Amino acid sequence: MLSSVLNSEQAIIVNVGIMRTFVQLRNILSSHQDLAHKLDELEQKYDAQFKVVFDAIREFTEPPTGQPPREIGFKPE
Repeated sequence: MLSSVLNSEQAIIVNVGIMRTFVQLRNILSSHQDLAHKLDELEQKYDAQFKVVFDAIREFTEPPTGQPPREIGFKPE
């Protein structure tokens, strides 16, 4: 979260890397249900201290909504 607030080149690189990791995790989990099952087991094994982490993983592993992805970058007219 801090990397998305800071305004430096390194913070931007880290933030993009984090987002790409969560997208890859979502793709892996959608194609491998056994990993989703293992994630469920881990969630039950650990206490509420990690609830925030598991909630964030669940949010990123859900399939994207029907909205088309927003294009990023400058496009001259």
